[in-house]
Amino acid sequence: MPYESISELPKSVRNLPSRAKALYMKTFNSCWEDLADAEDAAREKASHEAAWSSVKEQYEKDDETGEWVKSEEIVGKRSRHIIRHRKSRPSGAASQVKAHA
Repeated sequence: MPYESISELPKSVRNLPSRAKALYMKTFNSCWEDLADAEDAAREKASHEAAWSSVKEQYEKDDETGEWVKSEEIVGKRSRHIIRHRKSRPSGAASQVKAHA
């Protein structure tokens, strides 16, 4: 059955950010309508799969916190981590000179 409000979404979706929940609900309801001729069980399964797919295109689970965040936020966080890591280690030429000294 289509969802009328975000509070009706399944438990598996409740840990998503509010915009991701709205996206899930919109995609689910749209797919539900598109599959009007299908059997209810198949219709519901396909609608949940489409909704999760839609969410996963824009959000991903942060490995460190377990929270769902926009994909760009994860990319930015990883980039900052890589930059800090690179700054913390000596550059190749300088470390080779020290090794030969």
